[in-house]
Amino acid sequence: MSAPWLVELEAVSKRFCLRHDAPGHLKVALLRGLGRRPPSPSLLALDDVSLRVAPGEALALVGPNGSGKSTLLRVVAGILQPSSGRVRVCGRVAPLIELGAGFHPELTGRENAFLNAALFGLTRREIQAIYEPVVAFAELWDFMDVPVKSYSLGMQMRLGFAVAVHVHADILLVDEVLAVGDEDFQAKCHARLAQLRGAGTAMVLVSHDGPALQRFCERALLLDEGRVVAAGSTADVLETYHRLSPQLGFAARAS
Repeated sequence: MSAPWLVELEAVSKRFCLRHDAPGHLKVALLRGLGRRPPSPSLLALDDVSLRVAPGEALALVGPNGSGKSTLLRVVAGILQPSSGRVRVCGRVAPLIELGAGFHPELTGRENAFLNAALFGLTRREIQAIYEPVVAFAELWDFMDVPVKSYSLGMQMRLGFAVAVHVHADILLVDEVLAVGDEDFQAKCHARLAQLRGAGTAMVLVSHDGPALQRFCERALLLDEGRVVAAGSTADVLETYHRLSPQLGFAARAS
């Protein structure tokens, strides 16, 4: 029986240390000599967040900059470990968080495509099967044997997106990349995402593009200072976000 939820977070919190003093630092040595430990300021980036995403469902994360949206995606992706709470993820995850960030500039587009797909867990045979569709989707036929350091940022983003949406992921995590490329390419990206949803891929999307989120997502969470402020239909949550926007904002809560 397939799992009812592909992504499930229960009371997840994430705290970051804001300063790392070296052991040999003079201040550290003096305070320890006095029997005191230097304070360790920290930031609670996520505070008791719970959510669930089912197969074929798309959940939107909205909120002001610094509200914890990207941190939440990184926790789901396994890039960050939560400080407390439980994270349950079923299946292959494709994080479209920083497109092209994992590319090696000295390697060609072809080599980077193979390397990225391998990092997603594909075998060589599986990578060979998706290679031509990736190149066609990215529209980079004449540039796949050119080092990526020669690519524009837009070309890197197109290749990164193309790989991520062809690795047969069960879960897509999309962070502010719905505006990749020109208008025609964006339309193709949106159509591909809709196709993947129809095939059962779960998605968690972060974007400031309200209309795009309403097209893709039935439900949304509004985050502020790492806490869930509102949850419900995407239209209702966006309306709440716009209404509360003057009161929301990043405030570093040090402790």
